[in-house]
Amino acid sequence: MTRLREITQLAVPFLWLGMVVAISLIEAPLKFRAPGITVPLGLGIGRLVFRTLNAVEVILLIGLTLALLGAPIGTARWAGIGGLWLILLTQAAVLRPLLDRRAQMIIDGQQPPASSLHLWFVALELVKIVTLLVLGWSLAVRLLR
Repeated sequence: MTRLREITQLAVPFLWLGMVVAISLIEAPLKFRAPGITVPLGLGIGRLVFRTLNAVEVILLIGLTLALLGAPIGTARWAGIGGLWLILLTQAAVLRPLLDRRAQMIIDGQQPPASSLHLWFVALELVKIVTLLVLGWSLAVRLLR
């Protein structure tokens, strides 16, 4: 296995984990507490940040998947990769567009009906965080043996 593939396998899960924690668990909730940030302004910022995060996540997951092709990582690790693809595609292609529409309604001064979409997005973020942590740790143990 080439050194670049090993570095990618080791670095990507932890880099991605750090990005998700920093944005989803720190930046997103804190931005609404900043002076002068209104709900519509915070939602506009959030839409931009999460669209960009999802694009970077896709690039990272493609890179990680390619780096793992042909590596003897076992079924459980491939299940983790598959789970990350499922989570990311659900968030980026299903939930985020629906949440974007709701955010735009609020930005436009409308009151959308109650929804649990945000809770589903957050739940998937938490599953993603755990999956990245476990996958990253298991790949690190495998590579550093």
